[in-house]
Amino acid sequence: MKKIGFLFLYFISLTVFAQQKPNLAQYKTTDEKLLAWVNYCNKIKELEDYPKLLIESEKGIKLSKNHFAFLGKFYFFRGFAFEFSNNQYQNALVNYELSLENAKKVKHLKIETNTLMRLNYIYYALNQTSKREQLISYIKQVLDTTKNTYTQAVLNGSLGEYYLDKYEYETFISYQLKAINYKKQIEKSATNYENIGVSYSQIASAYIKMKQYNKAIEYLNYAAPYIKTSPYVSAFSCNYYMQCYVPLKKLDSVQKYYHLTYTYPTVKDSLFLNLSFANRSMSEYYIAEHQTNTAYNYAKKAVLFGQKSNDEDIIMEANMIMGLVLYEKGDYKKAIETLTLASKDALNYDKESFVIINKKLSQSYAALGLWKKAYDYNEIYSKYNNEILLESAKQNIANAEARYQNKTKGQEIKNLSIQNTIKNIAIKEAKKQLLFLIFGLGLVAIIGVLLFNQSRNRKKTNEKLQLLNKELDEANKIKARFFGILNHDLRSPVANLIHFLHLQKESPELIDEETALRMQAKVITGAENLLSSMEDILLWSKGQMENFKLHTQKFPVSDVFNDIKNHFLSVENVQFVFENPENIILETDENYLKTIIRNLTGNAIKALDKNNSSILWKAWEENNQILLSITDNGSGGTQEQFRALYDDAEVIGIKSGLGLHLIRDLALVINCKVEVTSAPNIGTTFTIIFQ
Repeated sequence: MKKIGFLFLYFISLTVFAQQKPNLAQYKTTDEKLLAWVNYCNKIKELEDYPKLLIESEKGIKLSKNHFAFLGKFYFFRGFAFEFSNNQYQNALVNYELSLENAKKVKHLKIETNTLMRLNYIYYALNQTSKREQLISYIKQVLDTTKNTYTQAVLNGSLGEYYLDKYEYETFISYQLKAINYKKQIEKSATNYENIGVSYSQIASAYIKMKQYNKAIEYLNYAAPYIKTSPYVSAFSCNYYMQCYVPLKKLDSVQKYYHLTYTYPTVKDSLFLNLSFANRSMSEYYIAEHQTNTAYNYAKKAVLFGQKSNDEDIIMEANMIMGLVLYEKGDYKKAIETLTLASKDALNYDKESFVIINKKLSQSYAALGLWKKAYDYNEIYSKYNNEILLESAKQNIANAEARYQNKTKGQEIKNLSIQNTIKNIAIKEAKKQLLFLIFGLGLVAIIGVLLFNQSRNRKKTNEKLQLLNKELDEANKIKARFFGILNHDLRSPVANLIHFLHLQKESPELIDEETALRMQAKVITGAENLLSSMEDILLWSKGQMENFKLHTQKFPVSDVFNDIKNHFLSVENVQFVFENPENIILETDENYLKTIIRNLTGNAIKALDKNNSSILWKAWEENNQILLSITDNGSGGTQEQFRALYDDAEVIGIKSGLGLHLIRDLALVINCKVEVTSAPNIGTTFTIIFQ
């Protein structure tokens, strides 16, 4: 997974620019021309058009001649193009070394910094250990002699990568934390902000290697706010979370981040890369649970997505997990075939994976009775496993020595400090010591009192502000609720009135005298009911707007339904029926209840779409609870359509966007709940249940 770490850092800063070649003839000086060409090459690099970058950077080299700083930049571009063009590392190495040579001539620190970082990886990829050790020594010299924040951020991170390759995880984390501190000092650009998150994620990956999964989760949580705007990095973070929760056997968390990985739109091949990664983790979980069929299904997906990613490291890891699953299934021949394919590149990318592969190859051959082969692969396994254990042991010893030395030095410093204090006390006169002590104590006491008073006053002020904010928030909610009531309860009668006036104005010939008189009577009745509703609402709001509290009283339920029936008197072709055999008496806020039933009845009327339409109101008592219901014989609906009654985030009703949302809020205030049952082509029943 070494390669993933570098991709992690470079893909987060991709931005699309217009790829327009500059006209060098319009520039007067050579420096202006070269600067324009550098900017042009940088845009090509960000577009990842590496074949074109090779051509244009070569032209920049020819233009630069003895301009060493520009030569350093163009050789860097050319090395970068080779590195990311099918991993042409040898060609990249030549150009990076020329870039570093020219940057050193003019002491151009930024070019030198970027080139040193890339050379560190290239020497690793080409296994040029000696050159890399020399490079690391030089990087340490640069860090010791510069205060440049950018250089400190980049090269401390690069040193961390070096120690990560040596499995010295604690040293890696130490350098990476230094890099993070410097990155936080750099101007807060979007790219730098995400790079901080990437560094935290890399620390988490080191803790995963050390099997300290809770510590890894802690650093992934540190990374989260920095990477939330980067889908690419967030997708990798999900996979790191999965790597933590798989060994912790927290299936819910594993599945959560598995599904989340599929939601991120990511750049280029990273989609398949991350999906292969995620399915591999799922397969590992089910291998550990001995659910081999499920593990096999996820392993197949890991291999499929790995092949689509065209990433050799990911393909190797996917083949490894498939080989492990096949071994668990007892298909040793296929396991050997798949693991052999994985082992081809494993050592180049991850020594620990290489060790696991050879161990399983040895076990697979042993299961088939091919003991010579089993012995050979066990020898390979033992050799490289011992190397890892030795490196780990060296690291632990080095860390222990460092801790011991730090502790010893700290004790020496503490002893010297005590001796100096004793000498100073002996020199001073006792009287002056007492006077200074009294003065100091008095000053400390005064400062303590002032700080205490200041803290107490600040606490009181904050409490007042919190109370005012709470009251303001509540007032805004009340205002929104009140205007919702006005909109929902008054709009329908006004719409009927306008409809009749439009009909009378635009098509008077369609209305005979009898119809006109009948409609006028209905309009008058509707207008009177509208006025009555407005008076109710305004009278209610007058006493409610300040705190929106309840006014509870006892009243017959029949009064409410008679009022509602009068409100909808203008509705044609609908039969209203009220059943109240027990003559129920309710004690609640009548205006709230009227608003709820008016909304539900209005929604029921809108749902009616056939002849012989009817609405049935009922009131009864059951299990010491009073129940009111409104039933229509309309077209019915699905539970999703009534979701606003139960979901605070949902504000959609059947026909009206506000109704169900309003009903839900008002019902909560008067301590009742609204349930709904509905069936297609049969109808809908809303039931109001008072506790």
